[in-house]
Amino acid sequence: MTVTVPAGARKVRRLVGGRPAVDGAGVRLVRVLSSGTVTDFDPFLLLDAFDSTNPDDYTRGFPMHPHRGIETVTYLVEGKIQHQDSLGNKGAILSGGCQWMTAGRSILHQEMPQASPRMLGLQLWVNLPRAQKMAPPKYRDITADMLPRIQEEGARVSVLSGMYKGQPGAMQAEYVPVTFLDVLLEPGATWHMSLEPADTAFAYLFRGHCRFGEEGDAFTEARQAALLTSGPAITAAAGKDGAHFVLVAGPPLREPVAWGGPIVMNTEEEIKQAFFELEAGTFIKP
Repeated sequence: MTVTVPAGARKVRRLVGGRPAVDGAGVRLVRVLSSGTVTDFDPFLLLDAFDSTNPDDYTRGFPMHPHRGIETVTYLVEGKIQHQDSLGNKGAILSGGCQWMTAGRSILHQEMPQASPRMLGLQLWVNLPRAQKMAPPKYRDITADMLPRIQEEGARVSVLSGMYKGQPGAMQAEYVPVTFLDVLLEPGATWHMSLEPADTAFAYLFRGHCRFGEEGDAFTEARQAALLTSGPAITAAAGKDGAHFVLVAGPPLREPVAWGGPIVMNTEEEIKQAFFELEAGTFIKP
């Protein structure tokens, strides 16, 4: 089948395969994006992916811990995660749902995955611009029934944030205008979308194979993040088994990044100040 590719369609610039990692109180996951990808994937800092049918891999969870200077986006395809934070929020992320948290100036939160037939999803960290690093913390609970779902020929697109073909997402990010789509392609299907030409954009594949760009380009495999070149359009062609991926895009910040565990600021002095406040008990601001 010949695929018609729009002019200016993006191609794969860089492929990143994750490495096994253990975080929290003993959660086994795959760390896809981290400190070594910050410049290329700006404004996206970290991507942890998880896919397990063994509760021992994840039920130890992530007990109460601090964040500053970022937003965390936890998206579940399947599973259940109990959560609570220092703002008094408490609840559960269920299959198809998302927790979008602005840490801003300071927050403590915990995420405790519950035993499920399958735990499949990811957590993405979005950097905050220097001017909004100390913004008030905020929590958003996006349930599966809040997501607009657009059925097209050979494709189903769920719109978590941003805009897709005139359809607003379940939310609009306040500080970095992130587009976050869940895309499910049937075997052999081709999918197109327009995008701001200068936005950083990448796809992370949960399942299957997908080619971004022209016919003859290599397929991206499951559990890989494909950073795309700049350009006004994206074309994705699924392999013979279909493809399931998230497409994430947003404008780069091009600011210095100082990273200290769960704290991401612009300078090392700001990192030291954050940990000083943690030790002094003044981290949480009124």
